Amino acid sequence: MIPKDKVEQIIAKHKLIEIELSGGKVDPKSFAKKSKEYSELGSIINTAKKYINFDKSKKDLEQIINDKNSEDEISKMAEKELDDLKKHQILNENKLKIFLLPKDRDDQKNAIVEIRAGTGGLEATLFCADLFRMYEKVCSKKKWKLDIISISKSEAGGFKEVIFSVNGDNIYSYLKYESGVHRVQRVPSTETQGRVHTSAATVAVLPEAEEVDIQIKDTDLRIDVFRSGGPGGQSVNTTDSAVRITHIPSGIVVSQQDEKSQHKNKAKALKILRARVYEVEKQKKDMERSSNRKSQIGSGDRSERIRTYNFPQGRVTDHRINLTLHKLDEFLSGDIHEEMNQSLRLKDQDLKLKELK
Repeated sequence: MIPKDKVEQIIAKHKLIEIELSGGKVDPKSFAKKSKEYSELGSIINTAKKYINFDKSKKDLEQIINDKNSEDEISKMAEKELDDLKKHQILNENKLKIFLLPKDRDDQKNAIVEIRAGTGGLEATLFCADLFRMYEKVCSKKKWKLDIISISKSEAGGFKEVIFSVNGDNIYSYLKYESGVHRVQRVPSTETQGRVHTSAATVAVLPEAEEVDIQIKDTDLRIDVFRSGGPGGQSVNTTDSAVRITHIPSGIVVSQQDEKSQHKNKAKALKILRARVYEVEKQKKDMERSSNRKSQIGSGDRSERIRTYNFPQGRVTDHRINLTLHKLDEFLSGDIHEEMNQSLRLKDQDLKLKELK
């Protein structure tokens, strides 16, 4: 049961904003925000009113049913109506529970994704590249824009690290479930005995932070410039275009050298730095609000092993929800990635609903 006072607060808030908007009492700067809030409340207001009126409607119908002077036909109609009313009350309660779920304001943001090769040497770098290609295909199918920020290749043709941004609608709400350790089990091309090796890569998904989300003072930054270095000691260019930015309060360091322009490298480095500092602050707030972060799927814990890709058996398993799909090739090609993601979202929603009870 949802406490009635919570539902009454929804109705009261909707009414208050309606009065403010119609009375011209809203500051022009706040008008768009208030209008959006009014629209969101409006989508659930009828459900809220029906939920509140349930007891009265139920009592009225029970009186008709229990009245000995009521005709049989009327009593039967009242019984049918009461049965429907109870069914609708369950549906209304579930709708309200979902509406009352804590909203992650970052869900609508774009994302910065960092993939790093973990244990497994060169095989881990190949797996890192496989994961990047998978996300590339997912983004292509969803018509999201993917831009590479920086990339570091290995001798085997894989990636030691790749950082990219993804722009579109509600990107973070989808990609946040990818944060964690991804493990691969397969026979490397260099393996002569046919033995299965286990390697890993770490994925970090950060909500892209704007300047309004987090204030970083110039005095908190140390910016160093240096000459870009390519593989084998070759110089990428002959100017000091590479940039290293240190956020002094947190100790977070970001280096960027992919661009020939120092200005472009600085802009990219600041973009990553802002997202990392914002993530640290976000995690602090999350820990303050909840003593048990395991109560939600999208905790973004990078050290948690979340998924195993088993090539010999052609399966992918997500350990958070114990879901195994025997369609590894289709998963890596992005064709059924949505199936896994939808299961994660539903489980996450279910855990949060239980917390409301």
